[in-house]
Amino acid sequence: MDKWKDNKAWFLVLPVFILVAFSAIIPLMTVVNYSLQDIFGPGQRVFVGTEWFQEVLSDKRLHDALWRQFLFSGLVLLIEMPLGILIALMMPKKGWAASVSLVLIALPLLIPWNVIGTIWIIFTRPDIGLFGAAINSLGTAFDHTARSSDAWITLMLMEVWHWTPLVVLLAYAGLRAIPEAYFQAAKIDGASTWATFWYIQLPKMRGVLTIALLLRFMDSFLIYAEPFVLTGGGPGNATTFLSIYLVKIAVGQFDLGPAAAFSLVYFLIILLFSWLFYQVLQNVGKGEKA
Repeated sequence: MDKWKDNKAWFLVLPVFILVAFSAIIPLMTVVNYSLQDIFGPGQRVFVGTEWFQEVLSDKRLHDALWRQFLFSGLVLLIEMPLGILIALMMPKKGWAASVSLVLIALPLLIPWNVIGTIWIIFTRPDIGLFGAAINSLGTAFDHTARSSDAWITLMLMEVWHWTPLVVLLAYAGLRAIPEAYFQAAKIDGASTWATFWYIQLPKMRGVLTIALLLRFMDSFLIYAEPFVLTGGGPGNATTFLSIYLVKIAVGQFDLGPAAAFSLVYFLIILLFSWLFYQVLQNVGKGEKA
């Protein structure tokens, strides 16, 4: 009876679970339905089975977009995770300076994604942009609309500036949750700053860093608005990631069947790698505890 009373709180969140499941399952089943049919118009469709999946998986343009997507997400994680932890370690621990730092750090997260792209278009313009004009004044030609390398540099700078604050805030929260007794014991033992970080702070932050890693991987793998506004997937196909390629199939070509199959493959890739990341991080934590 006591156990039943303790679990009654679940009934308060049950409507939310039902609503989320309802709003997620119906669109998903629609996508599955489209992925198995060739649609000619309203009421005109032919069942094709797995034909669209075979076509999508053998598409070289998809393979290229997938490679670019993995490269982009990998570079984002390699830069943002260490940088976010470093900034969090350098931030004030208490007082008004800590409050001001948190507000300033969080400002990029408040800007809408499409506005981010517009800001960086102006910022990196080779004629009037502060960054683009400054680089060109040094004698180095910079134009993200004409050169693939410049487009990638601009995208990486934009993504790091926009989303590193999320890693910073999560890492900062993890640091502040560590009891002061651990640091006092490390000080008494004469532990160095690096030893304190490696054996106390980093293990204690594993939970929040796992969340940060998963969020940043999923978000960077789903990125669309920023590169679409900034480069439109160009120059050429240099920044055509999976999301942009999917939109070109679904909206540009109006091939609903291949687009639906592509979106399901896209979803499974994200789900698989998120699960792998989580399992690896959890096993590392268990190994260290043992």
